[in-house]
Amino acid sequence: MDSLKESTDFKTATVSSLAGPVLRTFAADKGVQLYDWEEVEALGRLFPCAHRPPRPEDPITICYTSGTTGMPKGAILTHANFVAAMAASEIGHTLTPSDTGISYLPLAHVFGRAMEIFIYSTGGRVGYSTGDPLRILEDVQALQPTFFPTVPRLLNRIYSRVYALTAGAPGLAGTLARRGLAVKMANLKAGLGNKHAFWDRVLFNKVRMVLGGKVERIMTASAPISAEVLSFIRVAFCVEISEAYGQTEGSGGAASTQQGEMEAGHVGPPSPITELKLVDVPELNYFATDKPYPRGEVCVRGPNVFLGYWKDEKKTREMIDEEGWLHSGDIGFIKENGTLTIIDRMKNVFKLSIGEYVAVEKIEYQIASRLPIALQFFVHGNSHQSCLVAIFVPDPESFLDFANKVMSSSSSSNGFTGKVDDDAFRAACRDSRLRRAVLNEVTIAAQSAGLKKFEIPKAVLIDPNPFTIEGDLLTPTFKIKRHPVVQAYRKQLDELYRETYSAADSKL
Repeated sequence: MDSLKESTDFKTATVSSLAGPVLRTFAADKGVQLYDWEEVEALGRLFPCAHRPPRPEDPITICYTSGTTGMPKGAILTHANFVAAMAASEIGHTLTPSDTGISYLPLAHVFGRAMEIFIYSTGGRVGYSTGDPLRILEDVQALQPTFFPTVPRLLNRIYSRVYALTAGAPGLAGTLARRGLAVKMANLKAGLGNKHAFWDRVLFNKVRMVLGGKVERIMTASAPISAEVLSFIRVAFCVEISEAYGQTEGSGGAASTQQGEMEAGHVGPPSPITELKLVDVPELNYFATDKPYPRGEVCVRGPNVFLGYWKDEKKTREMIDEEGWLHSGDIGFIKENGTLTIIDRMKNVFKLSIGEYVAVEKIEYQIASRLPIALQFFVHGNSHQSCLVAIFVPDPESFLDFANKVMSSSSSSNGFTGKVDDDAFRAACRDSRLRRAVLNEVTIAAQSAGLKKFEIPKAVLIDPNPFTIEGDLLTPTFKIKRHPVVQAYRKQLDELYRETYSAADSKL
């Protein structure tokens, strides 16, 4: 192509079939030179160029971090990084040329791209989604993949929907589903696998159709997922699930549960190419000498670790120390069997005015994973405040029954009709009764997670409008952007704190 650069205009385009005169004229009017693919091949024969394969140290991509806590940073990943990561993926995770995967995760981020390259490297096929996150289940049902790379946010939605239709259903159907689920869960815990000849034929083969009926393996990453959801998905869909842990700067995976693993609550052993160690974090009281398991910041080293950030040497030195260890900012512990469990985050940790440290990402995960009526959940606080407050975005399906029950319990229901998209519902979201009911559910979820009293939000805003990528409140991997959310909801957050002040004054 170097030879072509000297003889052709950069403003060109190609099409896959012969371009007619009308299309060529239209392109020329726009200043674009149009070639069909046969002409491109002919030009290649006229101007041959020797193949120049990349060197291992050459960049394959500049992959930007998700930007949940600030401006995204461009991580320079090399061909060697990706080759190492893909080679490690093939150890303990078997795909074949007959497998089909679906691509709906953004390829601008490392997990989506790594999964696609992994499928291609094994000779498998990839089907692309329509691009609409709300239609992903329709896309999966149409494609009928055997391999489903996904994120916890979608698995939580699937869990809530399927649970409500099975174990959460009323009458005989619910009774049968709960019985079948209990039997399969008991078998799972006993190490007898996740399949059952009778209950799968009667119930769970129908559940499998939610994901097209052919999914055999699921890979989840990018955020924590509860053991309860993982175990339910394993038995309800009769699938193997691998939970991966990693970050952009490590080319994706640093650890993952292995194929055939049926125990939830950990992210597996370190990748075969990865060294892993735990570093003391005394300010949060985590030490590698802790008993029964060593705890500390997860640090990794290996051929999958990135070169550095694009034009940001300062941030690079903050991430990679002098010995080449990549500091993740995650807190974990290692069990005697060598598996890693992530328990906390160093980032987004601050001290309340009462002197207690809180990790809001951990709190959000612990509450949201136990709150099926929530689509999104955001916790806010800072060192000037004595407590936490929250923004609650209702799940449009599971929240309706909850809201109807709360609002219908009073003779004054403000005309609530039970539809998410009507004005009455939006008015109901501002109603003090519904807000108190949601806060009560949040408190119950927090207590069941074992959160401390100061970690439980004291006021909650219900917003029927979800955080979106288009609104710059979500990253392309559906993670909440903390600073933009705080800026967008500044007035509402201030009002929530005024409510907590009033509540505190009334108790004096």
